[in-house]
Amino acid sequence: MAQVRIRNTNEIISGEENVRSFLSAQGVLYEHWDPNKLAPSLRDKYVLSDEEKQAILDTYEGEIRDLAERRGYRTWDLISLSDTTPNIEELLKKFEQVHTHTEDEVRAITAGNGIFIIKGSDDIGYMDVELEAGDVISVPEEKPHYFTLMDNRQIVAVRLFIETEGWIAHPYSDPTFQQA
Repeated sequence: MAQVRIRNTNEIISGEENVRSFLSAQGVLYEHWDPNKLAPSLRDKYVLSDEEKQAILDTYEGEIRDLAERRGYRTWDLISLSDTTPNIEELLKKFEQVHTHTEDEVRAITAGNGIFIIKGSDDIGYMDVELEAGDVISVPEEKPHYFTLMDNRQIVAVRLFIETEGWIAHPYSDPTFQQA
């Protein structure tokens, strides 16, 4: 289940409804899909064949289509990252820069975990949103953020897009941002 840490105060927000309410007030969509719906053989697997990726997408097809219809997403894919991913260090360096997009950045975590660092309202500042299997988040367009892996460095996530070529990151310079 997702957890939020407000960096300025170290306040922790946990519990599905509390997280949903808090993130909603910050303009961020949070939902939870049933992680037990996924076949046990795919729950902790991070090197996936094309058939296994399709099986994950098929498992959550109803949830994906529902979210896509409600939010205008037109395409989706599956990303799997772990220490076995080629060039993982370069990918992480690219991810770990505060940026914005001209469309939402959406992740539905199906295995492992990750963390979004998101700029909230002026009174909140930056927050860490820790996600695990079943957590779904949509960071709205133009909201400064970045996404990275947590200590175990393993994640599988469905990504949804409005633009068929995917999103493009636009660097965001913020002197108030401090790496944690």
